[in-house]
Amino acid sequence: MSRPTPWPSTVLNRIPGGRDGRRMLVVSIIDKTGTGLWAGCTVLYFTYVSGLGLGQVGLLMTVSGGVGIAGAPLAGRLADRFPLVKIIVGAQLVRGAALLALLTTDNLFLLTLYSALGALPDRAGSVLIKLYAARLAGPERVRYQAIQRTTVNIGWSIGGLGAAAALATGSTRAYGLLLIGNVLTYVVIAALTLRCAEPPAPSRVAATSATACDRATATPTSPWRDRTFLGYTATDAALYLDDTILQVAVPLWIVHATSAPVGLAPLLLVLNTVLVVIFQVPLARFGATSRAARRLLVPLAGLFLIGTLALAASAAGGTALAVTALVVAVVALTFAEIIHATASWELSVALAPAHAQGAYLGVHGLAQSTQRFAGPLLVTGVISAGALAWPLLGLGLVAAGAAQHRLIRDRLSKPSLSVPKVTVSEY
Repeated sequence: MSRPTPWPSTVLNRIPGGRDGRRMLVVSIIDKTGTGLWAGCTVLYFTYVSGLGLGQVGLLMTVSGGVGIAGAPLAGRLADRFPLVKIIVGAQLVRGAALLALLTTDNLFLLTLYSALGALPDRAGSVLIKLYAARLAGPERVRYQAIQRTTVNIGWSIGGLGAAAALATGSTRAYGLLLIGNVLTYVVIAALTLRCAEPPAPSRVAATSATACDRATATPTSPWRDRTFLGYTATDAALYLDDTILQVAVPLWIVHATSAPVGLAPLLLVLNTVLVVIFQVPLARFGATSRAARRLLVPLAGLFLIGTLALAASAAGGTALAVTALVVAVVALTFAEIIHATASWELSVALAPAHAQGAYLGVHGLAQSTQRFAGPLLVTGVISAGALAWPLLGLGLVAAGAAQHRLIRDRLSKPSLSVPKVTVSEY
């Protein structure tokens, strides 16, 4: 009689992609633990260690964020031409080197230059991991991405707690130590990534299996000429706004427009993280096919509307109403975040032809990068306009979801070009 497989082993064996899939998840959690160490004190480092003023810090963050937008399409284009694992390793090492360079100067120009150089591979990271998941996990890519996102949130939490403990010492030396800690994680994950096997590129499979006629009638090779995909990317940029609302708008709204205690802000961010960790993987099954992912756009619109209405309501009364409404808003917007992530993972790959998958996903990466750049300006404008602006923003997000739902209908009625008939497991 054989012994049953221990529970931890059973769980690990269910992770798509086998050993390399598990190894890349370890890379993700170490990566985000290091990022969590540094992200929470970045602005403070430039203020207290580099000695920059408020306007100078704002300029640095704006310029580096703008330059970083180019990272996603650049990474996608490179991934169609060179081994993906080597590109990921290169991006990790560049991120580490650019961050380490911050320790060498207090000059605003050089700090901005190094931050911008680091922003390029940083923004490319999500595209490269999505490509790796699509190539390694094949049809199970949505489940793999859901597991990967859960590990990311766990890593962020660990890093954030470590940063909080270090900064509690009140020493400016702690900022430099946190920076170095993040740099060391890049070295570690680069070494681990080198141990991952190179997954077969769909572009090569497509090139050998598709006839010239097939390629001529397929989706345009260049995503910049594909109006449907560009429209999808534009609407997805709007739907990514949940991230900025949760991370930027909610804390500012608590301080400037409600009677809720300021200490509620970090608790709501913890609530967001916990909900993502608990529900991202279970809910991923509802977006496992392209048509199912498209159907998720309907409840997504409803969640956006509930969340923005709750934010408006939080400014209408006393502390109890404010706290209750803010919790409702964060719960609704967190589930919007979870559902949108699931739908976006599947649709962005399903709409991309296999022979240009990297280029397409690189362009789609502009959606998240653009939102990160322009989103804070938009939500601060909403906050300045007052409570009635929140429902208007919610209706705008509903319109974006409806437009995307209609836009991609005809493309998804055709056989998917994103997953080759020969899967990774058959190689």
